[in-house]
Amino acid sequence: MEFPRENIHGGAKFEDVAGYARIAVAGPFAFVSGTTAVTPEGTVHGEGDAYAQAKYIFDKLVTLLEKNGIKKEEVVKVNIWTTDVSKNMDITKAYSEYFMATRPACSWIGVAALNRPSQIVEIEMIAMKGCTFKG
Repeated sequence: MEFPRENIHGGAKFEDVAGYARIAVAGPFAFVSGTTAVTPEGTVHGEGDAYAQAKYIFDKLVTLLEKNGIKKEEVVKVNIWTTDVSKNMDITKAYSEYFMATRPACSWIGVAALNRPSQIVEIEMIAMKGCTFKG
């Protein structure tokens, strides 16, 4: 079985440096790379604030998905890494603003560190175009 593949650039300079796509779409599947709260200027949005970082990341990713014809309701899996599990409820608040209604599979994972010390949250997603939710 063959699927056409499309790479979607998210605007981060590091995507070109490292050689990865923010989103790789293969057939109906969209695989979203781990994303942190780094702004286009290269600073970290919401330093020290897990909710602000998670909200920024969800805004960025949902906007990029929708701009490319993938609805947030088509997200079926979310992975969330945090360097401070005591802030999981702050991260959960941001997550719930987007996904409470459709409830994709989700993992909250504690890690020792992310790329920069000021980053608290990293998020990746998997979506499936054409997937409908039956509550």
